[in-house]
Amino acid sequence: MRIYETMFIIKPDVSEEERNKLVENVKKFLEERVKAQVETVDRWGIRKLAYKIGKYFEGDYTVMYFRSNGQGLDQLENYFKVHPEFMRWQTFRREDLEKKERRAARQKTGETQENVSQEESSTN
Repeated sequence: MRIYETMFIIKPDVSEEERNKLVENVKKFLEERVKAQVETVDRWGIRKLAYKIGKYFEGDYTVMYFRSNGQGLDQLENYFKVHPEFMRWQTFRREDLEKKERRAARQKTGETQENVSQEESSTN
């Protein structure tokens, strides 16, 4: 499965309770509809925007990392579009994290093979 990151900004005039609920709903949507495995949810809280969006100078930022086969990401896009509480969002594949993971797995299997070779040579 591929690793994805999605970041979204919720309007600051939405209550804290409602913002938490929206984040949980996005997580649930990813797990149930997109069949993704959500790994981390990182709430940044209300931060100043780089530029004014509509009438807002601030927004509540959230970043999620998840694993998915890539199918259903258009459904996530539509989910954000139909909920006016979301000001901005972006989802992208994290190939750098995938490469790092593969490299670590290769090193681990390499170490395992070295240990087996050393054990075999010491028994002979």
